[in-house]
Amino acid sequence: MASEAPTADMAMAEATPDQPVRREDRIVSLDLIRGVAVLGILWANITAFGHPQMAYAWPKLLPGGGNSADDAMWLFQYIFIDGKLRGLFTLLFGAGVYLFMERAWSRGSSRWLQARRLFWLGAIGLTHFFFIWYGDILFLYAMSGLLSLMFLKRSIKTQFWLGISLYLLGGALFTLMLGGQALMEANPQIEGAKEVMAFWEEMRAGVPAKVAVYSTGSLTDIWDYALAEYPKVLANYPILAITETLPLMLIGMALFRWGFFEGALDRAKTIRWSWIGIALSAVLSFLLGLWVMDQGFPQILTQFVFVGPSHFIRLPMILGLAGLLTAYVPGIVATGIGQRLVAAGRAAFTNYLGTSVVMMFIFHGWALGLFGKLHRLEMLVVVFAAWAVMLLWSKPWLERYRYGPLEWLWRCLTYWRLFPLKR
Repeated sequence: MASEAPTADMAMAEATPDQPVRREDRIVSLDLIRGVAVLGILWANITAFGHPQMAYAWPKLLPGGGNSADDAMWLFQYIFIDGKLRGLFTLLFGAGVYLFMERAWSRGSSRWLQARRLFWLGAIGLTHFFFIWYGDILFLYAMSGLLSLMFLKRSIKTQFWLGISLYLLGGALFTLMLGGQALMEANPQIEGAKEVMAFWEEMRAGVPAKVAVYSTGSLTDIWDYALAEYPKVLANYPILAITETLPLMLIGMALFRWGFFEGALDRAKTIRWSWIGIALSAVLSFLLGLWVMDQGFPQILTQFVFVGPSHFIRLPMILGLAGLLTAYVPGIVATGIGQRLVAAGRAAFTNYLGTSVVMMFIFHGWALGLFGKLHRLEMLVVVFAAWAVMLLWSKPWLERYRYGPLEWLWRCLTYWRLFPLKR
């Protein structure tokens, strides 16, 4: 078993349940990367906030079938955003699960404390999923986190290579499954193509009803639609957990135990290999994205490229972004924007879920009613405005209070006691 790098021993000794970890003992790179990720996830999700989920990958569902600016933004987002920021957030979640357990073990607690913590995260996630936004990731994290508890005491190498193996298996599964369907789309004479095309046509046929509910319906209309239509979406979560979320969490745990997020690895090599990974991922993604654009965005082919080969290609960028942010953390946090990103990361739970609430008021028909109306560039205005809010409120709040509002609630539920919030 590889030796474990020091991981904030003083923080474990000082961090009692009724106190947040002392600022000087926090692993600041985790907060910084989490802050970058929670901002980036909004960019990744904004299309699904403002349009049916299908438009997230397929730009032809945008107003008027999309325009050249939509196509260009789709390509940029496919290269640098989609899946990358979610992956970064998932790495951090895995690291956080293990860090929580280190501190729990130091106080004599067991993994049941973590299980209770994840149970409440799942409950909040389901509430988010049905009543705020169907793109919730919290329930998936809770499910995957509970699975990860089986591997907490495995060796670092076992965690890492199991994570890599499951991740590659997931990529192979999606590539084979959607690759065959994309082949049938291009060659409709192939046996079984008619059934495949009928399935996708049925999915498209349900889009107008969803647009009608979200663009003109009341809040209770949207809730009724969600409760009727979305339970079947949860059936896909075990597959997503095993093929992406759990693997990335295990990789995040292993990296944390190696001291990756504390700069324990060779800095020059980390920077060099991080840039190589980012560049390789960007070039391959650009070529795949350009190919789909040249084909005119056939729906199944677009979905294949978006979910299949990109599953493999984005991992080097996810790890590269984590490596660069960790390597450059001293310089970044010395700046004003760096300090605000760290604060946004410390309040990531509140920022993530709070953003969903704000997006309800922007896009739902009972509020501003912009659902189904904005192009990608127009939606970026919403993204940048939300970033400004997250960066402006998080730092002054944490200067006055111990935790973000939802971080405090989650902590109270985990320990089943009321903690002081104000400093």
